[in-house]
Amino acid sequence: MDELFPRDTKDTPESEPIIEPAKELDKNEAEAISKENEAEPAPEIKQENESALFGDFIKNRSELYNEPLIVASGLVKNYGSFTALKGIGINIAKGKIIGLLGPNGSGKTTLIKILAGLLTPTSGSILIDGHAPGIETKSIVSYLPERPYFNSWMKVSECLDYFEDFYADFDRAKAEAMLADLGVPTDKKLRTLSKGTKEKVQLVLVMSRNAKLYLLDEPIAGVDPAAREYILKTILSNYRVNSTVIVSTHLISDIEPIIDSYVFINKGNILESQDVDSLRARGIESLDSYFREVFRYV
Repeated sequence: MDELFPRDTKDTPESEPIIEPAKELDKNEAEAISKENEAEPAPEIKQENESALFGDFIKNRSELYNEPLIVASGLVKNYGSFTALKGIGINIAKGKIIGLLGPNGSGKTTLIKILAGLLTPTSGSILIDGHAPGIETKSIVSYLPERPYFNSWMKVSECLDYFEDFYADFDRAKAEAMLADLGVPTDKKLRTLSKGTKEKVQLVLVMSRNAKLYLLDEPIAGVDPAAREYILKTILSNYRVNSTVIVSTHLISDIEPIIDSYVFINKGNILESQDVDSLRARGIESLDSYFREVFRYV
């Protein structure tokens, strides 16, 4: 086995010992050394408690979670005479997994598309890491749409090529490893794959980028229950500490174990937004049950 700290032996013949044998002391020398040690007590070792050792780390994580990644104010989006977002305001911190929850037509996809830079708000402001959605944010935002967007004639390997060419932060080795774990063949064309397998391919591609913001629109809606757990673990284990994940879904019971915070949205309005721990501190154990209760009367 190689030594952890290899010593320099270029001037030391192999036959010579590295450490010379200790010389035997006579009685007088031993007594002198003993008195010298008594005269110089051992230096006191200062004990540092856990708080002192990890204080900076804890402080930095606390500051990270308080630092906003997304700030929106008075955000409005109109489609002709229909208003999809009605002056909403949100403040989402770095390093969190957020559940964007609401019924169909509530404004979830509109908000995600604005964050992805695919839609322009009618009025109001929104910033991602200090920039309005656009060229500056496309390099830090990884977006998974609700519907497949690759051409059906493409092979899975060609999808990997596309992401590798288009995104500098794409980790192809990570993507190939995840596809192998899911049993997805890379030499097959997309049109030969099931709907659920196509969605797995797109999720793997999106989560294999080293982005600051991941936008996942219904990532587990089309996959079988057996694959959902793996997909949720993929989301949880493949985002960085300083990244934020926004998951839009109606399958609340499935994502509840992995999210830090939730946003309830309905008819273009934010009804409620807070940490899951704060909800449990109020004695509410199930976010899914609470969601059903809130939306029963709206």
